[in-house]
Amino acid sequence: MNDSLFNQSDNGCNNTDYDYNDTDYDVVPPCPYQNNHNVKMFVGWYVHSIIFILGFVGNSLVIVTYAFYKRTKSMTDVYLLNVAIADLLFVVTLPLIVYNEMWSWSMGPVACKLLRGSYSVNLYSGMLLLACISTDRYIAIVQARRSFRLRTLPHSRLICTVVWTFAFLLSVPTFYFYHRYDPMQSMESFMKEGHERNETTGSVVCEFSFTNENTALTTKVAVPSTQLAVGFFLPLLIMTVCYTAIIVKLLSVRNFQRHKAVRVVLAVVWVFVACHLPYNIVLLYNTAIMFQPQTCEGSNSQMVGETVTQTIAYLHCCLNPVLYAFVGVKFRNHFRRIIQDLWCLGKRYIAPRRFSRVTSEVYVSTRRSVDGSSDNGSSLTM
Repeated sequence: MNDSLFNQSDNGCNNTDYDYNDTDYDVVPPCPYQNNHNVKMFVGWYVHSIIFILGFVGNSLVIVTYAFYKRTKSMTDVYLLNVAIADLLFVVTLPLIVYNEMWSWSMGPVACKLLRGSYSVNLYSGMLLLACISTDRYIAIVQARRSFRLRTLPHSRLICTVVWTFAFLLSVPTFYFYHRYDPMQSMESFMKEGHERNETTGSVVCEFSFTNENTALTTKVAVPSTQLAVGFFLPLLIMTVCYTAIIVKLLSVRNFQRHKAVRVVLAVVWVFVACHLPYNIVLLYNTAIMFQPQTCEGSNSQMVGETVTQTIAYLHCCLNPVLYAFVGVKFRNHFRRIIQDLWCLGKRYIAPRRFSRVTSEVYVSTRRSVDGSSDNGSSLTM
C-alpha cells in the first residue's frame, strides 16, 4: 500500500558508483534493473488497468448509492462513504503514478508534489478508516448498550475529519521532499533517487530529493517506518482485537444470520491480511537493509518483489466495495435500482432517436409525448 516512497536503486552496487574526489575508485555503471523494468511494464499495462477499472466502478457505485439512494444514517454509513472516496481518489491517481514509474515525468513540479502527496493522504486515510469501521462494529455488537450514546452522526463526522487531517500530517514529508528533477544533472547520486527509472525509461523523474545527507537518511527511514506502523500494523491490531471480540459475541448466539455474519467478518480480516501483509514484509525487509551493500542481482530481485507485492496491496481498493458495501442486502437492492434506473434512463433518450430515423413527422410526435411525460417519469431517474 505504499506509493513507492523510495526505491532501492541507490543501495548496494549504486551507492559507490561514483567517487569524484578519490581517483583510486573505478567508475561503475548503474545497475540496469531490466527484470524489474519488465515486470513493471507488464503490471502497469495490464494489472493496474484492471485495478483502475474495477476500483473506479465499484467505489463510484458506493458513492452514487449514498448520494442518491441511501442517506448516511449511521456511523458505518459515514465511514463507508469516506472509504469509497479515499479508494476512488487512489485509483484515479494510480494511472499517473504508473506513467511516472515507466516513462519520464512530463508534468510540472507542482503536479509532482500534489499527485504524490494526495496519493499518500488517500492511502493513510483509507487504512485508518477501515480501523474505524471495525471499532464501530465492535461498539454496535459487543457494546450494544453504549452504542446509542457513542454511535452518532456528529461523532462520525468529527472522527472522519480527524482521520483526514492526521493522514495529511503524515503525508507532509511527501509533499515537501518530492521534486521533479533530472538525476543525470545531479552529481550527488546518494542524495537523490530515481536512477532505475532514468536508465530504463526517461530522464526526468518525480521522486524524493534532499539537500543534505542527514535529511536523506532520516527521511528514508522515517517515512517507510511510519507507513508500516500507522498504515498497516495499527489498523491490523485494531481490526484483530475488535473482530475477535465480535466473533466471540456472535458465536455465543445461536442464529443462522449471526453465523453468516461471522463468515463475513473472517473474510474481511483475511482479505486485509492477504493483500497487505506480503508488501509490508517486503517493505520492512527493504528498510532494514537499506544502507547495506548489495549486488545488482540482489537489488534487482528485491525491487521485483516490491513491485509484485505492492500490486497485490493495490487490489484491496477494488475489494473494499464488495466487502464493506455490496455484501449487505440493502446495498445490493440499491445497486439493482441503479441498474434499473440507468436502463430506464437509456430507453427514455434512445427510443426517440430510433423513431427519428423513420420520419420527421413521427419524430415530432414522439418528442412531444416524451416531453409531456417527463415530469411523471422524473422520479425514476437519479
